[in-house]
Amino acid sequence: MFKDLLEELGGWTDKVRGRLSSNFDVASFTWFRVGGPAQLFFNPADEADLSYFLRNLPEDVPVTTIGLGSNLLVRDGGIEGVVIRLSGRAFSSVEVDDNYVVKVGAAMPDMRFAQQMARQGVAGFAFYKGIPGSIGGALRMNAGAHGDETKRRLLGARAMDRQGTIHKLTPADLGHGYRSCSVPSDYIFTEATYQGEAGDPEALKAEMDDVSAYREENQPTKERTGGSTFRNPEGMSAWKLVDEAGFRGFKLGGAQVSPKHTNFLINTGEASAEDIERLGEKIRGKVRDMTGLELHWEIKRIGSFVEGTRVDPFQQD
Repeated sequence: MFKDLLEELGGWTDKVRGRLSSNFDVASFTWFRVGGPAQLFFNPADEADLSYFLRNLPEDVPVTTIGLGSNLLVRDGGIEGVVIRLSGRAFSSVEVDDNYVVKVGAAMPDMRFAQQMARQGVAGFAFYKGIPGSIGGALRMNAGAHGDETKRRLLGARAMDRQGTIHKLTPADLGHGYRSCSVPSDYIFTEATYQGEAGDPEALKAEMDDVSAYREENQPTKERTGGSTFRNPEGMSAWKLVDEAGFRGFKLGGAQVSPKHTNFLINTGEASAEDIERLGEKIRGKVRDMTGLELHWEIKRIGSFVEGTRVDPFQQD
């Protein structure tokens, strides 16, 4: 448990309209369902509420932003400072104009966005049906699947900096690459603007059904997992490297490499965050020793280790 940060911040927090919770079980918002608490959890009511909070929050208080937690590992020692999670109608709205320009809030789940676009006959977003994150995460990681990616139809985005100032970003500002962008890490995305096109709702639904069927057949969708663990090296597949290193089904504590897809780690029910991260580093070490290649984490690991414990990179024991 952390000391009560909300108590220390003082009276200005009384004007915050969103939810503020001390020592909040943030692990319940992650797909792995592991990790320690957030010292202070903030769920803003809207963009203005978020700006007010950030303008008044002392500069020395760390801020961490999370989305749906589908590609996130919270370490067992928890997260010091403030954890911000956008949700609610203010950050999940969708607007489509007559030219198929789409504005969507950053908290909108990718899958739900794909479904809504299909119902409205807006093509270009069916690939999001296979991505279990939010639009904000898609902007940060240039999320992609099935031969498509976020940047292809992106016209721009809104993001808020640590001081509570809104920035309107162009595709050039975003600087998207493979699972990356060049926007400062402390910017919080609040909205994305895309260029869609006319499409037939039934055809779009069929396309999404194909995406869903592929995901169900090839990924451990019913398990406590964090999505793709490692980025694909240039011209190679991370899952093949993990498989060739002999890790299919391998267990360490309560963590396991998925027997179905070796680039997925699973919490079998009793795993700690340390188990999961230690297993990932063991895999990285073996792959490096066998091939000379360094796998890079795609899962975002945040927070602190429990005092007296630590998972070092490429740890083998």
